[in-house]
Order: sequence, then structure tokens, then C-alpha cells
Amino acid sequence: MTTTTNATNAPQTIDQITVADLLMRYLKLEGVDRVFGVPGAAIMYFLDALRQSKDCQYVLCRHESGAGFVADGYWRVSGKLGVVMVTSGPGAVNALNGAMNADASLSQQLTITGEVSQAFFGRGWEQEGIDASLDIAALYKNAVSFSGIVTDAQNFQTMLTTALRVSRGIPGHCSHLSVPLDVQNLPATGVVPASTANYRAQSHGHDPAAAAVVVDELLAAKRPLIFLGNGCRLALRGDKLAPFQAFVERFGIPVMTTLDGKGLFPESHQLSLRAYGKSGCMWPAAYLSPPPGAPGAAPYDYLLVIGSMLDQFATNLWDGRLQPRGSFVQVDARQESIARGMPVDRGIIAEASAFLEDVVALAKHRPPDAAQVTARLQYLSWLKSTYSPFFDPAARDSQATPLRPERVMGIISSLLPPGSHVFADAGNSCGWTSHYLVIDPPSQAHAALEVGTMGYAVGAVVGAKLAAPSATCVAVCGDGGFLMHGSEVSTAAAQKAGAIWVVWSEDDFNMVSQGMGIILKEPDVYRHYYQLGNPDIAKIAAGYGADAYTVSTAADFEAAFLKAIEGGRGGRPQVIAVKEDRSAVPPFYVNQFPWIPTPPADHKL
Repeated sequence: MTTTTNATNAPQTIDQITVADLLMRYLKLEGVDRVFGVPGAAIMYFLDALRQSKDCQYVLCRHESGAGFVADGYWRVSGKLGVVMVTSGPGAVNALNGAMNADASLSQQLTITGEVSQAFFGRGWEQEGIDASLDIAALYKNAVSFSGIVTDAQNFQTMLTTALRVSRGIPGHCSHLSVPLDVQNLPATGVVPASTANYRAQSHGHDPAAAAVVVDELLAAKRPLIFLGNGCRLALRGDKLAPFQAFVERFGIPVMTTLDGKGLFPESHQLSLRAYGKSGCMWPAAYLSPPPGAPGAAPYDYLLVIGSMLDQFATNLWDGRLQPRGSFVQVDARQESIARGMPVDRGIIAEASAFLEDVVALAKHRPPDAAQVTARLQYLSWLKSTYSPFFDPAARDSQATPLRPERVMGIISSLLPPGSHVFADAGNSCGWTSHYLVIDPPSQAHAALEVGTMGYAVGAVVGAKLAAPSATCVAVCGDGGFLMHGSEVSTAAAQKAGAIWVVWSEDDFNMVSQGMGIILKEPDVYRHYYQLGNPDIAKIAAGYGADAYTVSTAADFEAAFLKAIEGGRGGRPQVIAVKEDRSAVPPFYVNQFPWIPTPPADHKL
């Protein structure tokens, strides 16, 4: 394969390379060094090009959905585009769950599915999809932000670059391409770009005038609050956090996060109210609605939301107490997110990084109101000394047997090395992690609450460990989710990725059992209704190639977790099956602060 160079660092004319080879060049430009998937005949030429590539590895996963989760975790930790490549028909259908989850989670992902050769469309070739009653194109078009079918070498670059622009935007999304087998091996046409700048540009959309108004309002408010969502993840990563942290410290402005933005701001900081929402921290409620007799508590009068759609979990079921007496301002890069979850006084279309940079710069020479800052800090100090952040602080310190899950999260919080990554799976795992885990940057917490797919964390932690081999990467999941995608432990073993899984060994879909029992007021009926057959999680994990432990006491868990951290550094997967008190319920269903009446959703305090 050869190319003709027009000029230094200029696009190159294609000469005698195939569509499959051209795809490899684009992936190299994007910095992609791993592609995740399950192989099959309909992607044969892509797979052969990957095999010959010196820049990119095909990571063989155990299930196509799992490949999507692994790619998502890889993107979250590395910042590199997560690429999934699977075969046609059932392979493409299986990958849909991971693609849908990535798109809803604002993860930058590209899913490529193969298709039978076009000459055989409609003739009943095995695993056909685009042309059959199984309409793969329609499935993806209704599930992700962009989906297209490549019908010829001449439109391959147009379709691919469109997909890359959508996936690599801010916020990110998942794009899908279906590429028939014969097209993959056709001679490519056009030119090879010299850099990503030849076909896409990064969004830095901001609104300085709106940012100036926000600064005026924030600094004039008596009790303002900043609410950070998952859309701020890139805006506050690494050294980008320090300027924002200095800003809120100077003006004494408290910060809370959504559950899927947990830990973007350090949770041990004096200005942190930690995570708000369903099963969130106890502190935000007392800031939003002070209890009777609270000393020096001015009315909560300003809310600035950045990077959140204000969905069910983020708003504690759209609780009207989140509405301040003053302005409710929502900042998001997407028009469709503004006022989607709750009515706002002002919506601002801006990319989170650019908006925060504007706010920090505009406030730099503004003097803080010393009296107001002191009053807020005094109230926060009183609040935190009066109320525990935890619904059941005694359980978090408990030495009881069977082991309390609250205690497990406390141990994880105390033992995590800096720079760790914790992935919470759907269900009770999310409740325990969001409420009882305490985490500070550079460590990060990750969740996928937008669609709540079970097994997400089980796969995503593998991608995280591949992206950061020296970091401690932990998945917290139930045995139901683990049984769905625990086979990705085998992927980790094959890749020598020493991720850690903490698995609640409950023999149940416990969130469903508990929730139905509580809501339908029949706890005894559902306590044993969804049993799983008492699987031995440790034996299953050992069969997949992991070092596996079963624990039932706090001391045993602490010892096992320390061993797992060390074993993970050695490249072996680590699975800890926790025989915990399955009657324990995360604070999903409780009135955390009974002195506060629950107003209608549209009520303005």
C-alpha cells in the first residue's frame, strides 16, 4: 500500500489501499490503540487490517454488550475514543445495549457492525441484518446519536467522518456505522487527512455575557449553590479543577454533584455537600431547607446547575425543594437539556469548560463579601457538625456479622489509593456507592444512571484498568449484574488487567425485591421471590482466571481488599464475593429530613 504526498502535513492522495486500511489510518489519527469486540465473518477484512496494524490491538471480549461497556470505561479513564467492532445480525443486536448506554452517558464511542456482502442482500445469508426483517439500521438510528450504512467506498469517508464528529463532540455521544463485507475490501477513494483538524473541530462554545450575569448573581446571593453534573467531567479533570476550586473557596460557595458526577469536586472539602439526588448525601437537604432554629441560616436563593439534564436520580425525583427563592440557572452544551427535567429561570447554552473558564476569569478581580462568606462557612460548619452525611452512620462503622454494605463502602473509602477509579453498577450498588463512598480527585467515581443497564460496571472496570494499568480500578456490583457480564473477568485475565470486582453475594435481584416489597407493602412475599440459585461467585470468578475471595466480616473484607489492590498491580483480576446483610436497604425510600414538608414539584419556596 502506498500514498502520494502532496505537501508536508497535508492530506495524502489514496493509492491502492482498501476501505479497511483507510479505517486504520483514521483510528490512528484519533489516537485509538484498542478496539473492543467479538469477531465474526462479516468484519473479516476489518479484523485482518487490525491484525496487521502496529498501532491498534483488537481486544477480544466475551459478549458484544460487554465490549460496549469495556470501551466506555476505557474512554472515561483514557480520554481516547472507545471503539467497538462486532459482526452482523446477532452480534450487532447484542452490541446495541452498550452503544445505547454510551450515548446516554455522553461517552465518546464509535460502534462498527459488519454486514453481509451487498450481492447477497435479501437472499437469506446467515446473520444478515440491514436488508432483513431484523433492521439493524433502524435499531441503531433510534438508539444512538448517529447511525449510517456505508454502501460504497466512495461514501465511506463521508460516513466515517460524520460519525467521528458526532462521537468526538462535547458532550460526547455514540455513533454507529454498518459496513457490508464487500465494501470493507474495496479500493478506497479520496484523500487521507493529515490530522483530525482536517475533518472535525472541537467545540468551545461559550456565552461571556451570560457568564457575566451569572457572576453578578452568584456574588450577590446570600446562599448560592453550584450543582455539577456528569457533563462537567472533562471540564474539571486534572489541573482544570484547581481554578474552579480556588474560585469557590474565595467566595465561599458550596458545591454539590449529581450521583453520576460524584467526586468531581473533592467530597472531603469544607464546601462540598457531596452528591445530591436519590440516595444522595444527607447534607444538601439541610442546606436547601434549613431546620427550624438553625443558627444564621439565610434563605437558599440561587442555584447554578452545570452539565446535568436534571433527571430522576439527579433531582431526587424532581423534588421541588431544589427550586431556590431566587434564580434557577441551568448551563448545558445541549439545547434539548435546558428545562427538560425542571423549570428554570434562565438557560445558558455553553460548553462546561468554556463557561467555567469565563466565570473564573470574570470573578478574578471581584472582591468577596467577607461577611457573607463568613456566614455561609459558619452555617456549613454548623450543618456538618450537627448532621452526619450518612443516613445510618452506625452501620458504616459496624463490626456486625453478617457484614453491613455500609461498612464495606467505608473500608473502600479509607483504603483506595489516590488516582483510583470506582464504577458503580445499577441497583443497590449505585445506592451504596453514591451515599456511603467518600472520594476525592484525582480518584474518580463512575456510574451510568441514564439508562441503568445492569452489568455496566462489570465490563467498564476492565476498560478502565486497560487505560490506567497502574491505577486501582474497582467495580461494585450485585451478583445479578455480575452473572450477566462476569465473563468479562476472563477478558481481564487474558489482557492481564488486574481490575477488582466487589460483588454483593445475595442470591437475589435485591433492589427489585426490596423495592417491590416496600412499595407494594409486601416485604415477606418478595424477600425470596427472585432468587438466583445460590451461585458461588468466588468459584465462578476463579474459573474465569481471577484471584477470588468470599468474605462475611469487616476484618475479612479489609484483608481481602488489601490483597486485591496488591494482586491487581500484578495483573491478575480480583473478585471479592461479599456475604453481606441482604436486609440492609440503601436510602432510596426514606424521608431523610422529616422536618421538611415535601412541596409539589412546581412549588417555588
